[in-house]
Amino acid sequence: QVQLVESGGGSVEAGGSLTLSCEASKFTYCMGWFRQAPGQEREGVAAISSGGSTWSADFVRGRFRISKDNAKSILYLQMNSLKPEDSAMYYCAARYNRCDLTAQRYNHWGKGTQVTVGA
Repeated sequence: QVQLVESGGGSVEAGGSLTLSCEASKFTYCMGWFRQAPGQEREGVAAISSGGSTWSADFVRGRFRISKDNAKSILYLQMNSLKPEDSAMYYCAARYNRCDLTAQRYNHWGKGTQVTVGA
């Protein structure tokens, strides 16, 4: 079983920056970040493969960057120019076969870390 623990969430003003971390017991082929706001469906934010290829949602492209430290098994999400609509619970997830932004296809999930962006 893959264990995932997110950290780094908090409150920030619009235009600010925040970096999220995900400590994994081990990396799978694909590691990703997802988010879910109250009353909304979970949506993909970004993903990265074992080889370093990345995928990102259009709404975060140019503002967020996903990266990983293979030696430490830590996944990161660097977020810049944050907007109020970015407020959500952010989840780290792991998938064995392919890399995309479809939440239902991921096999393991962390408990999430809250991100709140003020006006």
